[in-house]
Amino acid sequence: MALVFGGRSAEHAISCLTAGSVLNAIDPDEFEVVPIGITRAGQWVLTTGERSQLELQGRTLPEVTEAAGSPVMLPPDPTARGRLVLAATDAVSALGEVDLVFPVLHGAYGEDGTIQGLLEMAGVPYVGSGVFASAAAMDKEFSKQLAVAAGIPVGPYAVLRAGASLPATERERLGLPVFVKPSRAGSSFGITKVTDWAQFDDALAVAREVDSKVLVEAAVVGREIECGVLAGEQGGEPEASQLAEVRPAAGHEFYDFEAKYLDDSLEMEIPAPLPERVTAQLQRYATTIFTALDCAGLARVDFFVTAELDVYFNELNTMPGFTPSSVFPRVWAASGLPYPKLVARLIRTALAR
Repeated sequence: MALVFGGRSAEHAISCLTAGSVLNAIDPDEFEVVPIGITRAGQWVLTTGERSQLELQGRTLPEVTEAAGSPVMLPPDPTARGRLVLAATDAVSALGEVDLVFPVLHGAYGEDGTIQGLLEMAGVPYVGSGVFASAAAMDKEFSKQLAVAAGIPVGPYAVLRAGASLPATERERLGLPVFVKPSRAGSSFGITKVTDWAQFDDALAVAREVDSKVLVEAAVVGREIECGVLAGEQGGEPEASQLAEVRPAAGHEFYDFEAKYLDDSLEMEIPAPLPERVTAQLQRYATTIFTALDCAGLARVDFFVTAELDVYFNELNTMPGFTPSSVFPRVWAASGLPYPKLVARLIRTALAR
């Protein structure tokens, strides 16, 4: 099995952290793992998978570099049967075949259907959603549209494509505060909370450094609730986990990148303290949107719940953060599926599919 991590997106380092955790959880007696890192420039390298290279060192995030190992390629040729090719400067040689790829890539060029397309062309099974689901979930505009089509409420928002700005009528409709965010990104990269329209142009520029298409979302005053979903075993219905309520600690206006990964300042309550009917509604919505997007393997679905207990879909992540402290593994641990068994289930489900 090849574990592929790193990548060209802004979430490169988070993918490395995820890879380190997954490597640590996999039973080497059951699965033989080939750790393949992708540099920020897009080069694939065969790494050693050493834990120290895939951990947070203080506030320094890990990174895959060319020096991490030898260049390697996966030909998009189904007759090669997943044969990895070791490409030295003066020769090309076959390294061996892989039965499965576990792409723990977050963001562009990994979670958006691109590597899934490569693996489909190569005829290699992989963990997680396919091309369409990955692309649709990655693009917040289209995931919201599909949620609405499935009968799941979303908060007010506007879409700004390249070169567009927000007209006065839309500013009046959305009100303040708003969140300005890239349409196709994760880990809270490029997001700004705008409390005065004088801040908007700067916030738009920050978001467009990540993606030319930007969402402007009206702030939903309420609690952030997250739910894990796993594809059913042996073709069964998808399963929803216990719910988590996540809150940034003091010093963070919202659940931003620093709160998630650097400051150890995320507060989490599992199960989320909600009435039973609201819990059941959120779990039903989570599995409904998982099915509506044609997801496979796993997902984390995020919602807002207001003081009046109204529920709004926020987003779906087809490859959520996967460190032991991340929401997804923790909600499944609380649901009776500890981290090593969760990883093993994902691998077996992908092989069966």
